[in-house]
Order: sequence, then structure tokens, then C-alpha cells
Amino acid sequence: MFVTIEDMTVRREPASRRERPAKPALTRRGIVDAAVRVMRAEGLEKVTMRRLAQELDTGPASLYVYVANTAELHAAVLDALLGEVDLAVDDAGPAWRDQLVAVLTSYTRLLFAHPQLARSALVARPSGAHYLDLVERVLGLLSRGGAGRGQAAWGVDKLLQYATATAAEHGTQAHDPAVADDWNALAEAVHTVDETSHPMIRAHLPELLTGPVEDRLSWGFDALINGILGTPLPGAD
Repeated sequence: MFVTIEDMTVRREPASRRERPAKPALTRRGIVDAAVRVMRAEGLEKVTMRRLAQELDTGPASLYVYVANTAELHAAVLDALLGEVDLAVDDAGPAWRDQLVAVLTSYTRLLFAHPQLARSALVARPSGAHYLDLVERVLGLLSRGGAGRGQAAWGVDKLLQYATATAAEHGTQAHDPAVADDWNALAEAVHTVDETSHPMIRAHLPELLTGPVEDRLSWGFDALINGILGTPLPGAD
């Protein structure tokens, strides 16, 4: 039996696309996880639809099915990070006020580490599960402290707003090399102010510019909590 050259030719089968590894299906959770990775590695300013599309090997238009816009994406990133906040759920532990300050301090420290996200949170509040857990815990602790329903409802907004603004201010300062110069200029202006025209500034030195950030933060929480408990809502009997 003779074998022809044609019979010995090795024929290559075309590669089927079905045999290639399939890309993971897009999900909102996967998009947010990718956004968190990009933020940790490159900063929040790099968390854009175009950058995430590159990260996920897809087109930007595909992402809008799951996330409406960049603001919503940043809010979702914040909510994902809020899972790291210590909610101190221990009703048999420290007094309610100590637990409340601890929860708020944990939230603030998280934002200190991500000042860009703190600035974003001032205008784009998250609405995910972790944010709801935080609000639930703060409301519960305020209620345990004797705050009325309205006081607790309005108070949680003030407490989280104060924490967020503090983190946005001081967290940004820690990452900005020009802050030291700005602070020195302010300190010099305050210490050399004319006592005749600004007697109250002179009278409140050095306390006006002193005090560790942590102490000022805790004092601010105490001051707000006292005010929440002692201030009725407008129109309340």
C-alpha cells in the first residue's frame, strides 16, 4: 500500500473561540472591587469608567449597565471600604457614649487614609449595605443615650458630616507638601495680630492653634452629642 505525500500532510484545525478562556461575567460587585483595587494602587482620581474598562478588559459602555456615573461609582467604593469600620457591636461592653465615639473615630480614621474619597463623600453619600449598617449603629447608640427619635435622626447626619469634613480637611493636609507653609503662614498671622483690632484672637492663644487632632476630634464628637441630646427639633413640644 502506497501512502501519498498528500495523505501525510498534517492539517491544522482552526482554533475555536469556544476553547478560549471565557472572561468573567461583569457584575456590579466585580466592578466595585476593581475600582477599589485601582484606587488603592493609583488614587481615586484614576477611578474612571475608562480606566475600569481597561482593568476589566471590556468597553466603557458596558459598565454603565451596572453603574450610572462616576459619582455613583465613588459612592460604591466608599461603601465597600466602610466594611472596615469597627461598629463595636457590644451592648454589654463600654458605655453607649464611648462606643459611639469609637465607631465615629473608626469611620474618621478610615477616611483619613483616603482623603480624596472623604472629599467625594461630602457630596456623594453612599447608600449601600455597609453605610446602612453604620447609620443603624449610630442611631441605636444615640437612642440608648436618651436621644429622641427626631434628635437621633437629625443627629446622625451631623455626626457623620463632621467626621467626613474633618477627614477631608486633615487627610488632605497630610498628603499635601504645601500644607506646612500654609500652616506656618496662618500661625504667624495669628500670633502677630494687632491686639487692638483682634482682642479675642489674642485672648484665645495658644489654644486656638494647639491640641492634637485626635483630642480635637473626640471633643468635637462630645460637643455634638451633648448638643443632639439637649436640643429639641424645631416645633417639638
